[in-house]
Amino acid sequence: MDKLMLYLSILVSLVAFAFAAWLFLWVKRQPSENKLIAKNGELIRQGARTFLRKEYTVLARFALVAAVLILILLPSPIWKGNIFDNILMAVAYLMGTAFSAIAGKIGIEVATIANVKAAEAAKSGIKPSFMTGFRGGAVMGMAVVGSSLLGVAIVYLLTGDATTILGFSFGASSLAMFAKAGGGIFTKTADISADLVGKVELGIPEDDPRNPAVIADNVGDNVGDVAGMGADLFDSNVASMAAALVLAGSIDSAVGGVLNVSMVFCFAALGLLASVIGVLTARIGKKGNPTRALNSSTYVTTGVYIALTAAATAILKFEWRIWLACVVGLLVGVVIGITTDYFTDDSKKPVRMVAKASGTGPAFTILSGISYGLLSVFPAMIGIGVSALAAYKLCESINPAYTFEYSMFGISMAAVGMLSIVGMIVSNDAYGPIVDNARGLAEMGNLGEDVIAIADELDSAGNTVKAVTKGFAISAAGLTVISLLGAFMSEVNTAAAELGVEGIKNFDIMNPVVFFGLLIGAAIPAVFSAMLMLGVDRNAQRMVEEIHRQFREIVGLKEGKEGVEPEYDKCIMIATTGAMKELIPAGLMAIVSTLVVGFIGGVQAIGGYLCGNIITGLLLALFMSNSGGLWDNSKKYIEAGNEGGKGSPAHKAAVVGDTVGDPFKDTAGPSINTQITVVSLVASLMSTLFLTLSIF
Repeated sequence: MDKLMLYLSILVSLVAFAFAAWLFLWVKRQPSENKLIAKNGELIRQGARTFLRKEYTVLARFALVAAVLILILLPSPIWKGNIFDNILMAVAYLMGTAFSAIAGKIGIEVATIANVKAAEAAKSGIKPSFMTGFRGGAVMGMAVVGSSLLGVAIVYLLTGDATTILGFSFGASSLAMFAKAGGGIFTKTADISADLVGKVELGIPEDDPRNPAVIADNVGDNVGDVAGMGADLFDSNVASMAAALVLAGSIDSAVGGVLNVSMVFCFAALGLLASVIGVLTARIGKKGNPTRALNSSTYVTTGVYIALTAAATAILKFEWRIWLACVVGLLVGVVIGITTDYFTDDSKKPVRMVAKASGTGPAFTILSGISYGLLSVFPAMIGIGVSALAAYKLCESINPAYTFEYSMFGISMAAVGMLSIVGMIVSNDAYGPIVDNARGLAEMGNLGEDVIAIADELDSAGNTVKAVTKGFAISAAGLTVISLLGAFMSEVNTAAAELGVEGIKNFDIMNPVVFFGLLIGAAIPAVFSAMLMLGVDRNAQRMVEEIHRQFREIVGLKEGKEGVEPEYDKCIMIATTGAMKELIPAGLMAIVSTLVVGFIGGVQAIGGYLCGNIITGLLLALFMSNSGGLWDNSKKYIEAGNEGGKGSPAHKAAVVGDTVGDPFKDTAGPSINTQITVVSLVASLMSTLFLTLSIF
C-alpha cells in the first residue's frame, strides 16, 4: 500500500501545482493601468529579486560546504564503506534546500504581481481587492505544500529510507533558518528606519514616496513574510513528516507491514487536498469582513480534512487512535490560532488597552505590550502540552510491546495533523504582505483616501492573520520538535543495537551530563534572538543615517517638489548587504553549539540540550511573535482615529512600541522555531557519532 500512497502524494502535489498555475494566471489577468503604481511595483519586484539572488548565492555556498561534510560523515563516516548511502544523504540534503528555495522564488514572483493588482482592484471595492490578494497568497500556499509533499515522496520512493528523509528535512530547515533570519533582518531594517524618520521625526504618512526607505520597506514585506515565512512553514511541514516517517518505519519494521508509513503519506496528501478545497471556498461580500472570510476558509479546510481522513481511516483500516491523535493536533492548532487572535486583533481588549496606555508615553506602551505578550504564551504552551499528552496517551496502548514507539508516533501524527492545513495557513500569511504592499502602492499612486481606507481594512486583517499564522507556525514547530526528539531516540537506539551497546529510554535531569545539556540548550534561543535583533539594530542605524543624508542633500525632497525622487536603491542595498552579513553567524552558532555539546556529553547531554532548547525556544518565540503583533495593531488602531489618532502623543508612543515589536515578530520570534527544528535534525543525523565519539 505504501507505493500506492506515494503515487497518491505525487498526484495530489501535481494537482496543487496545476491549481497554483490557474490562480497565478487569474491574478495576472486582473486589470492594472496606473503608471505610477506600475513603476513603484516594478521597483519592489526588482528589489525583491536582487535580495533573493544575493541571499540564495550566499546560502548556496553554505549548502555546498554542508553537503560535502554530510557526504563525508553521514549517515556514517565514508571510510566505513557506505559510500552510496552517504551520496544519497548529501543529494537529499541539496534537494531539500532546492525545493525550499524554489517555493520561495515562486511566492516572491506572484506576490510582487498581486500587490499591484490588489492596489488597483481596491478602486472597485473591497471584494475584488481581497480576492486578488488572497488568491495571490494561495499560489504560495500551494507551492510550499506541493513542493514539500512532492520532495518527501520522491526521496522516499527512490530510497525507501526514512533517515534519508531527515537529510532532506535538514536541507529545508537550514535554508529556512537562514532565509527567515535574512528576510527578517532586511524587512525590519527598512520598516524601523522608515517609521522612525518618516512618522516620528517628520510626521509624514507611512508610505509617503518622499521617504527613501519606503520601497525597501515594501520589498522587505515580500522577502520576510512571503519567502521567509514560506520557507519556515515548508521546513515545519517536511520536519513533521520526516519525524513521523522515522517512527512509522521503525514500528513497521518491528511489527511487519507498511501501514503506518502509508498513513503518514495518505494524511499529508489529504491535507493538501483539503487546502485546495478551502482556497476555492474563500469568498467575501461587497461590504464583507476580510478577517472573517480568511478565518472561515480555515474552518472549512479543517472540517474537510477531518472528514477525508476519517473516511480514509475507515476504508484503509488505519488505526483510529492515531487518527484521533491527528485530529487533536489539528483542533489544538485552531484553538491556538483563536487565542493568538485574541491578543493581537484590534477589536479585542489587549490591543485597545495597549493603545490606551500609549497616551501616557512610550514607556507604558512597552510595559503593557510586554505584559500581554507574556500572558499570551500561557494558552499556547498549554495547548502544545495538552496535544502532546493526549496523543501520547491515546496511542500508548495500541501495542503493549511497543508502547514508547506508538506513543511518540502519536505525537508526530498530532504534528502532521496540526500542519495538515498548512496550505491554507501559508495562503493566509502571504495574503498579509500582498495587501500591505497594495496599501503602500495605493498611497504612492495617489488613488485617494477612499481607496486607501479599503486597503487599510485589508491590511489590518492581514496583520491579524499574520499574527495568527506565526503563532500557529511556532506551535506546530513545537509539536514537530517533540516528535523529532522521539526520532532522535529512535535513531540512537537503532545505532546502539547495531553496535551492541545500551540505547536510551529517557533522560534523567539529575544526571549531571543531561543537566549540562539542558542548561546550554535553554540558553541558545536567547543568544540566537539577541544576535538577530542586534543585526537589525546595527543595520537600521546605517539606514537612518542614509535617509537623513538624502533629506539633507537632495534639494526639494522633503518638500515633495515634482520630479524630485529619493535614491531608493541606496536603502535597498544597505538592507541587503547588512542582512547578508548578519544572517550566517546566528545560524552557525546554533549548529556548532549542538555539535560541541554532542561531542562533549554524548546522546544523554543532547537529550537534555534538545529539551531545554524546545521549552525556552517555544516560550520566547510565542512571546516575541504575539507582543510584536500586539504593538503593530495598537499602532494601527490609533491610526484609525482612536485614542487621538495620527500625530497624537499616543500615536508617537505606539510607533515606538511597533518599532520594538518589529524585530520581535518578524525577525527573532518566527526564526526561533526554525532554529529548534535545525538543531533537532542535526542531533538526529549525528546521533551515531555522538553515541560513539563523545568525551563523557
